[in-house]
Amino acid sequence: MDFNEAFDRLLGHEGGFVDNPKDPGGQTNWGVTIAVARAAGYAGSMRDLPRDTAKAIYRKQYWDAVQADQLPEAVRFEVFDAAVNSGVGQAVKWLQRAVGTTADGVIGAQTIGAARAAGPMIAAHFNGQRLQFMADLPTWPSFGRGWARRIAGNLLRLEA
Repeated sequence: MDFNEAFDRLLGHEGGFVDNPKDPGGQTNWGVTIAVARAAGYAGSMRDLPRDTAKAIYRKQYWDAVQADQLPEAVRFEVFDAAVNSGVGQAVKWLQRAVGTTADGVIGAQTIGAARAAGPMIAAHFNGQRLQFMADLPTWPSFGRGWARRIAGNLLRLEA
């Protein structure tokens, strides 16, 4: 899966404009929070965030940041999706735990090598780490069902 395919698939999880008062991310559009959009230089209304701007943000701040092109196909989308949903550092820690390396949140040659050497269960181990962490969050009562469905959808598409 390349970035363009991953971005299109990600938008199946991330909708249009949302301003849920229970979401600590505040206003989002295309899944991009207002803080991330502002940090990337977007100054307009979040309702009007262009899809191409969101795509550029996803490429630089999430796909490239987790070195997704270097990860094995079996876990590439899962790590990217988790980085968008929970942050790059947390997604990398889940990957590191799944492959048995030091969970420092910094992706490098050791983590990538361990991921490439991991067996076919890498995505299941990664998503197990992710779900276990998320179930303990104080926002689980508000967002847990959606997160669980998101992860389940990823797992169901592993063979797709």
